[in-house]
Parts: sequence; C-alpha cells; structure tokens
Amino acid sequence: MIKVEINNISMNYHSLTAETPALADISFGVKEGKFLSIVGPSGCGKSTLLNIIAGLITPSYGKIVINSGDKSAGLLKIGYMFQKDQLFDWLTIWDNVLLGLKINHCITDVNRETVKNLLISYNLWEFRNHHPRELSGGMRQRVALIRTLALSPEVLLLDEPFSALDYQTRLNISDEVYEIIKKEKKTTIMVTHDISEAIAMSDEIIILSNRPAVITKHMSLEFGENFSCPLKRREAPNFRIYFNEIWKELNGNA
Repeated sequence: MIKVEINNISMNYHSLTAETPALADISFGVKEGKFLSIVGPSGCGKSTLLNIIAGLITPSYGKIVINSGDKSAGLLKIGYMFQKDQLFDWLTIWDNVLLGLKINHCITDVNRETVKNLLISYNLWEFRNHHPRELSGGMRQRVALIRTLALSPEVLLLDEPFSALDYQTRLNISDEVYEIIKKEKKTTIMVTHDISEAIAMSDEIIILSNRPAVITKHMSLEFGENFSCPLKRREAPNFRIYFNEIWKELNGNA
C-alpha cells in the first residue's frame, strides 16, 4: 500500500516585488514501512518539502495524502524529528518522553505503559530520572525518537536528525535509530545532505535539482541479507556504485 502520496507539489515564495519558485511539480509515493531519503543541493528546498508533508507549510499547488489502513490507528498521522533533539534540560527523560502525550491530552495508563516499554526496549529505562545534559548526544537522539514514537505516528519525518553529532556517534546512532524504526514498522521520510547516510539507511532515494527543485532521479536500493543494517551496508559491493550514481546526478553527470 502507498502510505504517503505527494501529488504535484509546487511552492512559490512571495515578496512585495517578486515571486520565487522553490519546488516545481513534485510527485512521488512512499510504500508502507519503507524508508525514503531526499537528497539535493544545499538550499534546493528539501526541508521545505518535508515541512509541507508535515502540514507546517501550505504548498502553492498540489496536495499530500496520508493513507491510513485503520482510521483508529495512531494518535497522530505525522511524527517529526528535527535537526536538534529539542529536549528540555529542566525535565527528566521520563517527562520529556511524555511531553507530546501531555500536550495532546493523551496521557493514559496504556500510553504510559507503551512509553515504559519503549524505554526498556531501547536501553533507556534506567536513565528515566536523568536529565538530558547527563546523556550523550546519541542517547538524546534516541530519547527524541521515542518521544515521537510515543504518539504512535503513522509516518516519521526526519530532518537531518544526526547533523549535530560527531562522525563516530553519527554512524552508531544511525544504526540504532534504523533498528528502532524498522522494529516499529514506521514509514519514514528523511532529508539529509549526507549521501552515504542516505544510501546506508534507505530503501529508496529521491534526488532533487537546484531551485526550483524537480525530481531528477528516483532510485530503489537493493542490499543482500548480509547487509541488514546501515554500518554493514557501507561495506556492500554496490554501496560505491550507488554513491557514484548519486554524486554524478547532483553534479550534473560530470
């Protein structure tokens, strides 16, 4: 089933003197449970497209459709992880993770138990009474993801979720986050500048052009069973082939 449908999205920014086109007739679909990454030149409108999918920005043209198999499933259709973890240092990890549920007036015994099980499953339960400043950057990102998952979203949006981390932590946390997302069977769309990161984590990749952005390529990635996680995928024989293909597309097939 196609979970997310992006239909003919265009976005123009207006000023008193001019109209600036940002996105031009963007259309694609994401199947349920799949992980799709969006890459493109800096400033091409990747995050703008993500914000449109999230409903934070209204496009000039086109529409977004989230197809729900079960109308009662999920407290929210969209879960959004930003570049920074957005944790509040004065709250404990437990209170940070429950914050979204509190804001949406969804605190129930069942939801508390769900949050507890998520923290236990992903090795954070013993840190529930700690504060964010006491955790590593990678652990903070896991907390941020669990806070998002606590709302049972049908679709996850990730906007450069590891960009604030050092390279080693970034590699490790991408493995951990990927494992959580796959285990929870979430349909995911990620924006990233990092080509290697996109290849390592994704089932599909969309490449955008310079502004006004159009889709120049929509790739499906295939890795064998021996390359089941992002770190292992970086060692796959076809990893370099995918990298070169994307690099050439981003650089005008030079």
